[in-house]
Amino acid sequence: MDLGIDGRVVLVTGASGAIGGAVSKTFAAEGARVAAGWHGNEAGARSLIDSITQSGGKAMAVRIDQRDQESVAAAVGQVEREFGEVAILVANAVSWPTTMTDTWESLTDGLTANAAGTMAVIEAVLPGMRQAGWGRVVLISTDIVEQPMAAGVAYPAAKGALETATKVLAVREARHGILTNVVRPGFTLTERALTTPGFGQEAVDAEAAKTPTRRICTPRDVASAVAYFGSAANGHANGEVLSVAGGRHLTR
Repeated sequence: MDLGIDGRVVLVTGASGAIGGAVSKTFAAEGARVAAGWHGNEAGARSLIDSITQSGGKAMAVRIDQRDQESVAAAVGQVEREFGEVAILVANAVSWPTTMTDTWESLTDGLTANAAGTMAVIEAVLPGMRQAGWGRVVLISTDIVEQPMAAGVAYPAAKGALETATKVLAVREARHGILTNVVRPGFTLTERALTTPGFGQEAVDAEAAKTPTRRICTPRDVASAVAYFGSAANGHANGEVLSVAGGRHLTR
């Protein structure tokens, strides 16, 4: 399938992580110019850029602090100067909770970085998309929005807020040729999943056994769904939430 994104500029936030990296490589392989947004892992972002460019793709790294509106504006401005207007935004960046206890600080930080910060990036790229009369916005959510776990509130609350915001954007921006959708991964096989206390290989195997596909989601699975929603091949899907979890929600 021709995704129709050759030469278009895609900004992927949180690109230095497993899912963001897979998404970036998928778009680069389709000929898009990839702006890899990073905050806390510059080495990971640089490694990703090297991988893409060595494979013949075009990519740049840009630092974005979603807690800082000036950082967001500066990052988008840098991408526009070096690569051109952003045509595709993949809002993947996440600030992971460091505690299961909800405090004023954890709630404020989590909601600012994950909800308000993501919306700030979206609002920063919308003017260019409107002027072009074409754009795609894909937000990465989580299945714990509908299948909660005993943890802090800020992270799932922020993702739930973004899913609602997607519907508003879908109604408001479609007349400008901008389609907005959500990809909602399930438990995904990443280094973090294997090394975070309370998860690990035992948790991966347990989740796989309960999933109809008998495996858990991979970053590549997520990237494939994101690439469709973020492409010209998607001509009419708008305001949708796509679960990429192998049907795990059906067995809970």
